[in-house]
Amino acid sequence: MERDLTLADYESLAELRYQIRRFLHFSKQAARVAGLEPQQHQLILSLKGLPRSMRPRIGELAERLQIRHHSAVELVNRLSVGGYVRRHRRGEDGREVLLSLTVKGEKVLKKLSLQHRKELRVSGPALLAALRRVLHPSKSGKGVPSRAASRARRKT
Repeated sequence: MERDLTLADYESLAELRYQIRRFLHFSKQAARVAGLEPQQHQLILSLKGLPRSMRPRIGELAERLQIRHHSAVELVNRLSVGGYVRRHRRGEDGREVLLSLTVKGEKVLKKLSLQHRKELRVSGPALLAALRRVLHPSKSGKGVPSRAASRARRKT
């Protein structure tokens, strides 16, 4: 049975959520600067990074993004109009629609992915530390330092 939660457990969970939010904030801003909405960026990244065993169809992307099928259709429509993705009809009857990135889509995704990798190299250690504290609370000592303690350490 799971033990009771301590204040350190709550602090660890809160710190993890904070680190995730910081990275997501960076990601949203980077996408917008590149001319995409954050979900559009997520869709083209999911399309490019789709496991080879999966077909690049809207249903699979909707699942990967955890959105409804019709929302994925709308994202693909906007990305198609913007010149980032292309639809290809497949199958004997042409009903299967597969997606691919255009040269423009590849270019913007590469730029954003390089920015994200650079950001993760900076913010990743704090994110990993926060995740470790949540997963292994007994190994992390007293938990996450307070914001005031973190600020005081940065000033010295």
